[in-house]
Amino acid sequence: MPTDLTSTLILLARLLLGGAFLIFGIRNIANIGPLTAGLTARRLPLPRIAAIIGVALQIVGGALTTIGPFGARGGAGLIVFVLFATVLFHNFWDYKGADRANHVTANIMNAGLAGAFLLVIAVSL
Repeated sequence: MPTDLTSTLILLARLLLGGAFLIFGIRNIANIGPLTAGLTARRLPLPRIAAIIGVALQIVGGALTTIGPFGARGGAGLIVFVLFATVLFHNFWDYKGADRANHVTANIMNAGLAGAFLLVIAVSL
């Protein structure tokens, strides 16, 4: 258990970031069908396998982010996940109006998450 404020905050950040993706991944197990349909619509090869890999990245990356010695690997995996998810599911350039604004917001949030995972990687090295 951390004994100083900095270590406590880093631990809390890793638990929140990793835990959120772990929960999202577990929840997305039930969404493999709709995720596969979305990837099929984007003409991604092997869409079901890609959906399963994405969910696995969320689960494994989330778990590793929360575990001390593996934070850098978990953070890197989740950066890869966030980049692919952003391009494949938040393609704002294909939308107009309010839908476009929602996808632009998702892009900004995902950029922030990638930054947070870079911090996880930095403190894990």
